[in-house]
Amino acid sequence: MDERLLLLRPIGTVESPLTDRESAPKQGNEGSPDAWLVFEPTVRDGLQDLRVGELVIVLTWLDRAQRDVLKVHPRGDMSIPEHGVFSTRSPDRPNPIGLHLVEILAIEGRRVQVRNLEALDGTPILDVKPRLEGVSDA
Repeated sequence: MDERLLLLRPIGTVESPLTDRESAPKQGNEGSPDAWLVFEPTVRDGLQDLRVGELVIVLTWLDRAQRDVLKVHPRGDMSIPEHGVFSTRSPDRPNPIGLHLVEILAIEGRRVQVRNLEALDGTPILDVKPRLEGVSDA
């Protein structure tokens, strides 16, 4: 395997009442509490055109995931045969990048409140991107 290293710098962190994987929903639209994206001061200008009511994609680094997993039982259901991790949304994977489609509820300076984010409190934020029109939910 190629051993090149990539340097990613978090642009913020998640503030959420979710603190452990066992109590977190598998997907954001399955009962996630509202959460805050708290951005670093150095990226504040990048928030300029975000608007309340918009759907955006948040990319996170799932820092508590296992990185040596290549097969999983989807949704942790042992009655389902194992699948290769790349055909699932499991957080456990070689590069645990989270992909979250969220709705912006409020913007307060460097803090953006969102709905449908299943990321745990303290999860690093890597990026925010607009939702592409005509593309199904992330």
